[in-house]
Amino acid sequence: MKVEGLEVVGIDNQIGCYMMSNRKHGTLYIGVSAQLVARVVQHREGLIDGFTKRYGLKRLVWYEFHDTIVGAIQREKSLKRWPRDWKANLIERTNPDWDDLFDGLTCNDIEVAPDPQAYRDWTPPEA
Repeated sequence: MKVEGLEVVGIDNQIGCYMMSNRKHGTLYIGVSAQLVARVVQHREGLIDGFTKRYGLKRLVWYEFHDTIVGAIQREKSLKRWPRDWKANLIERTNPDWDDLFDGLTCNDIEVAPDPQAYRDWTPPEA
């Protein structure tokens, strides 16, 4: 996959929701992409004018993969409505120091969040 002069090899069409920051407890950006690795590279390299470039948000601090783009967009919209401290708590559950997770994003050990529609008709079992 080519990203405006850069090449990201071996990972295509990874649908995900993610958060970028500039430092621990710094400015946050929440996004969604059907090509997550390529999109994060664009943020990190400053290839896209906008919020992340303006505020220097180059650190991937949280992400999750989804089966569908619809599920990822639903998650993004939900997270954008959360209070800031909830977002920080979500990040710190898996990344307490707000480290850059980009290297882990490109590995093969990938967990995919289920499609929210899969649970639409689910009811808990009777005890």
